Amino acid sequence: MVSAADPRAAEAGMAILRQGGSATDAAIAVMLALTVVEPQSSGIGGGGFYLHADAAGLVETLDGRESAPAAATPAWFLDEANAPLPFMQAVMSGLSIGVPGNVALAAQAHERHGRLPWADLFAPAIALARDGWELTPRGAQFLTSARNRAALQPEGLALFYTAAGEPKTFGTRITNPELAATLERIARDGPASFYRGPQAEEMTAEIAAATPHSGITVQDVAEYQAKWREPVCGAYRVYLVCGMGPPSSGATTVLAILAQLQPFDMAALGPDSPTSWHLFAESQRLAYADREAYLADADFVPVPVAGLTDPAYLAARATMIASDHRMAAVAAGLPAGVAAIQPDGDEPVENGTSHFVVVDSAGNSVTYTSTIEGSFGSGYMYGGFYLNNELTDFSMTPELAGMAVANRVEGGKRPRSSMAPTLVFGPEGNLRIAIGAAGGATIPVQVAKALIGVLDWNLTAQDAIALPGLFSPGDAITVETDSPLLAMQPALEALGHAVTSRGLPFKANAVEFRDGHWLGAADPRSEGVALGQ
Repeated sequence: MVSAADPRAAEAGMAILRQGGSATDAAIAVMLALTVVEPQSSGIGGGGFYLHADAAGLVETLDGRESAPAAATPAWFLDEANAPLPFMQAVMSGLSIGVPGNVALAAQAHERHGRLPWADLFAPAIALARDGWELTPRGAQFLTSARNRAALQPEGLALFYTAAGEPKTFGTRITNPELAATLERIARDGPASFYRGPQAEEMTAEIAAATPHSGITVQDVAEYQAKWREPVCGAYRVYLVCGMGPPSSGATTVLAILAQLQPFDMAALGPDSPTSWHLFAESQRLAYADREAYLADADFVPVPVAGLTDPAYLAARATMIASDHRMAAVAAGLPAGVAAIQPDGDEPVENGTSHFVVVDSAGNSVTYTSTIEGSFGSGYMYGGFYLNNELTDFSMTPELAGMAVANRVEGGKRPRSSMAPTLVFGPEGNLRIAIGAAGGATIPVQVAKALIGVLDWNLTAQDAIALPGLFSPGDAITVETDSPLLAMQPALEALGHAVTSRGLPFKANAVEFRDGHWLGAADPRSEGVALGQ
């Protein structure tokens, strides 16, 4: 089964499974197809996190997060007066572009878990780019809402806009021969051709031309490596929950939200209780306080993962939550492994991410989040694909209150991420659900909400993902516009919360094992589907 954010990408994965490919083969084909049909959200110009589990439950995690150039310093995003650049000015420049990691991730994952030849995985994406694909309603919407990035360069303008400069409309057939040629070259010459040789030299030249000071070099690109990392796992009730460790904040934040709710009978409260959503909001506040203080690239900053996921520490944090009133104030805790709280900045809520899940006939599963950060990334293109703006996930201010910020820019460092590909195993050790989401800083909340829906409220993954969203990383609750949760606003305000509503970029995908077979789930807010056989 394959669950992905676009039907053409899901079908690309299924085509590979029908040929005898592994879950990893199919996931790579999905990522490549999304480069074509969902250019605003992910692709080979960005990076990702990949979790793999075999039928015996062995979990492996691979970090393909983009990295800063070696020349980067903590002052990377500061102007001549040592003040942070305006956010969009930084985004739409070479300053925001990190060395792309998805091709290296795919290569390492394929080397370990691939079954079909490397070139075969590119065939569906090449056909889509060469022969054409129809623009979806969501894709057409982004051409209007993110025009400043999509049409930043002549290549994007020619690809997605009419001769009169109007966004192409839903149903328009689009071909991208330049991207087809790029994919054909990587398929034929191997992943090294992306990072070395003429293609890498041309790509870095494009980035250098857009960068106000020294940026990515050919050496930065050539030295990039995807990295196998230790999974971060913890218990929630009778389940084992595993996710991606630093530089992702996904696993520690999801585990904290869940573990801090363990003392409460969420099953008895159910999804229609304002108390359930109050408790969920309070647990988010605690988890995000720790996330912002401590999570960064562990190759550069000591990240207290063991302390943050320690059951005793999380149980102590849970005692701060009351079911009948809101906490007056929330601060980061002091888990084992740290001497002081480190300040940090906020992460933007962006739309340039996609998630997909694959399970093959041998019981191998892959949950993979791919991103270019914002809608159409930096707006800069090379080879028919958009280049990420991932470096704006770093904190633009390198110091706060006289202390170095954990997530500050440094040469070779990977910015903190909220991506949270997650695997959950039942008490017998069998996979219960593989899930992940897109939506910037909201990602851990989307995953935790869906897992509460499945594990506590006995909803299908589809119904759990479809539950209304509530995001409370700080002192206020935000619920989705037109959400059923707005009916609970008086009850939540009576508990002390400030409640507002706005559109939130929720987009989750999952595959679960229920009643003896696999069921797929795709967020009804998206154009995603789940396909199986």
